[in-house]
This record gives sequence, C-alpha cells and structure tokens, in this order.
Amino acid sequence: MRPRPAETAEGRRVAANDARREHWNRWGPYLSERAWGTVREDYSPNGAAWNYFPHDHARSRAFRWNEDGLGGISDRHQLLCFALALWNGRDPILKERPFGLNNEEGNHGEDVKEYWFYLDATPTHSYLKYLYKYPHAAYPYVHLLEENRRRTMDDPEYELLDTGIFDEGRYFDVFVEYAKASPEDVVIAITVFNRGPEAATLDLLPSVWFRNTWSWKPDRPRPSAAAAERPAGRRVIELDEAYLGRRYLHVEAGAELLFTENETNASRLFGAPNPSPYVKDAFHRYVIDRDASAVNAALRGTKAAARFRLEVPAGGSVRRRLRLTEEPWEKDDPFGDAFGETLALRKAEADEFYAAVIAERLTPEQKSVARQAFAGMIWSKQFYKYDVRRWLDGDPLQPKPPESRKKGRNSDWRHVFNADILSMPDTWEFPWYAAWDLAFHCVVFSLVDAQFAKDQLVLMLREWYMHPNGQIPAYEWNFADVNPPVHAWAALRVFQIERAKTGNADYAFLERVFHKLLLNFDWWVNRKDALGNNIFQGGFLGLDNIGIFDRNMRLPEGWVLSQADGTSWMAMYCLNLLGMALELASKDPVYEDVASKFWEHFVYIAYAVQRPDVPGDGLWDEQDGFFYDEIHHEDGRQVPIRVRSAVGLLPLTAVVTGDSALIDRFPSFKRRMQWFFQHRPDLTGSCASMTAHGKHERILMSVVRPEQLTRMLGYMLDESEFLSPYGIRSVSQYHRDHPYQLVARQQNFRLDYEPGESRTKLFGGNSNWRGPVWFPLNYLILESLKRYHMYFGDSFTVECPTGSGRRMTLHQVAHELATRLSNIFLPDATGRRPVFGGREIFRTDPHWKDLVLFHEYFHGDNGLGLGASHQTGWTGLVAKLLDELG
Repeated sequence: MRPRPAETAEGRRVAANDARREHWNRWGPYLSERAWGTVREDYSPNGAAWNYFPHDHARSRAFRWNEDGLGGISDRHQLLCFALALWNGRDPILKERPFGLNNEEGNHGEDVKEYWFYLDATPTHSYLKYLYKYPHAAYPYVHLLEENRRRTMDDPEYELLDTGIFDEGRYFDVFVEYAKASPEDVVIAITVFNRGPEAATLDLLPSVWFRNTWSWKPDRPRPSAAAAERPAGRRVIELDEAYLGRRYLHVEAGAELLFTENETNASRLFGAPNPSPYVKDAFHRYVIDRDASAVNAALRGTKAAARFRLEVPAGGSVRRRLRLTEEPWEKDDPFGDAFGETLALRKAEADEFYAAVIAERLTPEQKSVARQAFAGMIWSKQFYKYDVRRWLDGDPLQPKPPESRKKGRNSDWRHVFNADILSMPDTWEFPWYAAWDLAFHCVVFSLVDAQFAKDQLVLMLREWYMHPNGQIPAYEWNFADVNPPVHAWAALRVFQIERAKTGNADYAFLERVFHKLLLNFDWWVNRKDALGNNIFQGGFLGLDNIGIFDRNMRLPEGWVLSQADGTSWMAMYCLNLLGMALELASKDPVYEDVASKFWEHFVYIAYAVQRPDVPGDGLWDEQDGFFYDEIHHEDGRQVPIRVRSAVGLLPLTAVVTGDSALIDRFPSFKRRMQWFFQHRPDLTGSCASMTAHGKHERILMSVVRPEQLTRMLGYMLDESEFLSPYGIRSVSQYHRDHPYQLVARQQNFRLDYEPGESRTKLFGGNSNWRGPVWFPLNYLILESLKRYHMYFGDSFTVECPTGSGRRMTLHQVAHELATRLSNIFLPDATGRRPVFGGREIFRTDPHWKDLVLFHEYFHGDNGLGLGASHQTGWTGLVAKLLDELG
C-alpha cells in the first residue's frame, strides 16, 4: 500500500515548515523571469511601463522592487539572489534573463521568445529542476522584433523556433538542479549538454547578488560579497547581509570570480557620471568586450559571478557544482560524496512524494503532465514587493516622481504594502498577482501544500491588500479593476479538498476568511448593482474581449449593461458563503442566521435572473434557450445581446446540492427556510428544485431550471457550437458564419468567432475570449455538472455530443470534458501533443518530446497553446483534472 503524501519525507518537511519548526521555505524559486516593464518599476508621467523600463535597460539598471533571472532562487525576502548567466561567444549581451516583446512590439501583444521548462519541484523546494535551451548561434533579437512588427493581427506570432536557430540540434540544454541538505544548505548542480554535431564553447556564469535596497533610503546598510580561498583550489564568495547574516557560495575549482556592484550604469543609460566604476552590467563588458576595468580587482562588491569557460563536446555534457550555505567549510570538501548523495536523495524523495500525490492508475504520460504542472505551479511562487505610498511619493534618495502620478494608476490604493511570496499567473508575462487567477491556483496547491493555499487566500484579504471599502485588489496594472468573485469558492474548495485528502477540517481558516469575505460581498452589492434589482454589472470581469464592446468603459448616456456573468458570479458567491456558513454553523449555531441571509439573497438573485412573473424581463431568453447580457435603455427598453458565449454558460456554475437530512442539523436555518417557502412562493419558485428531492433525498439550489439545463447543454455539447475536441469554447463556433452586430449611437459593434489569437486590440490584444478554450471556466462548468448529477442521478441524460445519439449522464459528460481538456497535453498515437500544434520537434526529438508548456488558453479548434506560455497558474488545473480522472 502506497503511503499518503503526509507520510513521505517531503510530506514531513511540509508539516515541519507549516508548524514553523523548520523553515524549509526560506529559500525557493522566488526570482521572477522578468522584472523589467512592470508597473512597479514605472515612474513615467503617463504610465507607459513597458517603455519606461525596457529589456535593453534591464542589464544596466538596478531594479527598485524585485529582481529577475534565469532559473534562479532567492530567500523569501529576496535580499540575496542566485541565477544563471550564459554566453555562447556570439550574443551581443550575456543571457541573464528571457527576452520577449512588449505589448507594442508583438503582433498579439507582449510575448516571450525563449524556451525554458520547469521540470520538477517539491512544495518545500527541497528539490527543484529547471531546463533552459540556449542556441549556439547569436540570439536573433533584431530579427524577432522586426518580423513580429511586420506581422498583422491576422498573422500568427513569430517564435524563436520559426527562425531555425535550433536546427541540427545546435543548442545547449542547460539543466539546473537545487537540492537542500537542510533549510539553509542548498546544493546546486548545473549540467550543460551540447545537442549539436560539433563541440561548442560556453561561458557559464552562476551569479549571486543582493537586491539593491540601499539606493532608495538613507542609512540602509550595504551588504557585501567578497572572495576567499579554500583548499584544493576551491573558491568561495562570502556574503554578508544585516538580516541574513553570513552566507557562503562555495564554487567548484576552475572558476574565475568576478565582482561588481548591483547599481545602475547611469553613464550608459542617461549620460550621467557613475558614482562607482563598478556597475550592474560589468560582467557583459568584461566577458564580451574584454574590458578588465569593468570588474573590481579587489574581488568585492554586491554582485558576483563564478565564470567557467566550458568546452562541451558534440553530444556530450559538462557539470559544474556550487553550494549556497551557512557553513564555511574551512577544511572539509562541500563537494564530497555527500553532495551527490543529497542530490540523489532529494530526487528520490520527490519521486516518493509525487507517487503518493498523483493517482496511481494514471498512465505514465498523464503522470508526467501532472508532475510538470505541479512543478510549474511551485516555480511560479514569486517574491512580490510593492509599497504603493512609497511608489507614488518617491524615494528620499531618488528624483521626485511626476505629479500626474498622484491621480493616476493605483492612487486610491495607498494602503497597499505587499512584500510576500505569491503565486503568480506566469513568471514572465504576468510577474504580478491577479486575484481571480490566484483563487484557481490555490485549488491545485491544496493537493500538495494545503497550508500554502490557505495562506495565499488569507493574504489577499488582509488589510495591506484588501481596500478599506472591501474590494480585493485585481492586479498591479489597475488594482481597482473588477475580477470575478471566486475567492469564496476557492476557500471552500480548499477546505473541502484538505478535509477529504487528510481528514483535517480547518474551521479556523474557514472562519478567518469568511469574516473578511463579508466585507467583499457588501462591496459587490453596494457598488455593482446599478439599478438595485439584484442584476449585477462589473465590467470585463476577467473575460477581456468577450463582449461586443469594452465592458470596462463607460457606456453611452442612459445605458446600463445587465451582465449574465456578473449576476451568475454573485449567485455563486451567495451559495459559496452559504456553504461556508453552514460548515461553521456545525460548530457554532450563531452562523445559522448568516446562512439564512445568503440563502435568501441567492433566492432574490435567482428570481431577478428568471423573472417568471414578467416574461422577457430576466436574463433568460426563452426563444433561444440561452442567457444573455442585456442593455437597459433610459426609455425602459431592454435589448438582449444575443451572443452565445461563456457569459451565457456561467449561470450553470451557480448550483449547490446537499442531503436534505443535513438541513435538520440546523433548526434555526430550517425554520427560516420553511417560512420563506410558505410566504414567498413567488420568489422560491424561480430556483430549481428547492423542495423536490432528487437522488438520495438530495435538494438542489440552482439558478438554472431543469428544462433550461437541457436546452443550454444542447448548445454547450454541440460540436458546431461550444464543444471543441479540447473543451468548451469561450464563444460558440456559430458566430464564425453568423457574426453578431449591434448598431447603436452611430457606432457599429461586432463580434466574430476567433478560435486563436485575438484580431483586435481590445484589452491590449494579448488574450482572446472570443473562441479559445480557457481552463478556469471549463473547470467550474465541469464541477457544476457533477453537482447536477449528484441531484438528478443516472436517470438524467443528455446527448453528448449533441446530435450523436449517444446519451450520457452529467457525471459522464464531466468526465468527457476532463478527458478532452487533459488531451491538450497528452501525445496522440503519432506522438503529437495538441498544445504544440504541428511543430515536429516536439513530436519526434528525444530532447523535446517529453516537455510540456502550460499556456494561458488554447485554440478552440485544434488545441494549440496560445497567450502566455508558462501560465501554469490556472492551466495547472489540469493536475486537478488528472487527479479526478485517476
């Protein structure tokens, strides 16, 4: 019998870390792949973040808020960082960070143009493995810029593979492995493979540096790095920092140590004199320009590197070892037998842990996808610092920011002070938290590190994140944007998953988030119900360009948009808070009253959606059998926007089912419920099957009625409409031949089915909700189908696909959707993974074919990965789907 995760060596480390007995999470993969072009580093008068701090500045300019690097790690306060730098002898600059195009340069917005893979990771970072593919030839910076600028939005993106630079295997595979001998002792193995037909030279510069904390505030102590000698030609870099104390980076023999300062090269960037001759980009000048004066001959500074000149034979490999630790190793060898034993042991323990986590009955390919998904989730834990007040007002030792910022971006969020490890959507394209993305991340994290998932959800509700008015911050580009209210759903699911997996029912966590969510719920009710009729707005609500116009912009005078998705999210919110209240009421009957409040609020919303007493006044369109957004005109007219999109499917997610006997445990709640049924049948009749018991005497609370459910699923499971071979499309394929158009106020609004990249610049053009498959909504729909099945049982069947004659229960439909979604990443009979489209190298090359990328969204017809390429955030939900399939 295989052990449970908690019984493995890694599981015991997770428990020790959670209890704060051992601080295994002090060091981790907290270093972003991109810190340039972010809002935090933008001090421009007009908020042009991409242009204020471009990629060209990153090698020479000290970051204010956080650092970046290739495959790096840092302490949890990011005071000390370690990462790779590489040079193939041909590039114009060292490769210290992935290169990509900004939003204006890419034909579909910002896009990274590199290939790296997160191969493995454990929750305590006791073992991490990373792969970067580095070409032998000069990296085509200019060519990628020019070709992507030349292309239109109707063209596909031009990627690094399209240049032919990896042909004939002329590249290095650079693997980095980290293994912790203890919480403060990290062994580092860097293995470089030459996949090409000829020997090749590589400069490998593992680098260690301090985040610049001293250039912004007076009296901030400056840390230091200095060289020291050890026996047998070993080198060591002694690292001193006020908070961390002394650390050592031990370097295998054969390296040249280089030192400089992590300070801006003002001379290069701004034509101003440098206070010191040693600046951030010194290693570029020393290695590439052979300028010996660029580095500090005294072997001291705040940034250091160990330079190895490697000759890697054709088809061969070279390994170099380092060790970051508290131990000085004055006499003993840090690279003795124990080094390799630690690496092997932690790898074996990672295997043991995931053998316990990942369902045993899955195929080897499914297990590999799940493990890489978990790895990507863990590697996406990043240090994030943003003090909005300080950012707006400026630093004492720096020029005063433009006055325009005082009324600009995030100026109403001066209370925000973030300095935490957060789960990011993507380490390059989105190196900042997004509230609704994070909610989905936590559901996946609950399978491997439930405490981290809970801590993340709590953090978003703390006073230094949540606005005093109750709004949860959306993301740094505009904290005041409105994201779907899925925080309660995630908190309840994390609670339920942990209880099911471990037996631990963490009521303290549930109570803690519940009270804060009450504030957020009130914010929604008071801010996003413009007409006071329980029909909600909210703007784009995370679905970017899914509407025929930008739903975040002010509508023409006299218009109010009633949103089917905003209203459905609020109905779902009510049910989630109801579920939480009843869980808490099982321990404290006081919560029964609150449960009654959310049940009744759900009933009011369901009534507003349906309006059975005024046909045509709700959001349900009886003629089409679908839910639509509606425009309310000042003269009282209501015009449905007849777009068949995920907006109209979201009412499916506002559903909960439970055992009718459960209600008997809550007498106060039951009495109020019965009173409401008796005295307000006009309202309760709008909710599906509130009194009629289903399978096993269950009750159902749902916005969607059974007869509506059948009609909606007819669309959703129709392969000519929503059902793709790879999940549910965000917009029906019907609109390919029948684009929706609305002419109003001398404007022509139009929506077409666009299964791939967006063909409009709406919301920057770097995402598309007009046809592709997105994991978060698919996952919510899939969960909801299971709930409906729990009520209806096997007697309720639908055609799947529509018109096929094949009947399925709703549980079987959910299984079918999960299979289609996971197939995006699995090889077919020919070895092709849909996520990579027709790229032959991912099908046949032994050094590529087992690698997986988890994209932001997927082509609605062929499953090709699109958008951000390392969005192991919510696309990491595939690990949860595989867990359920297994």
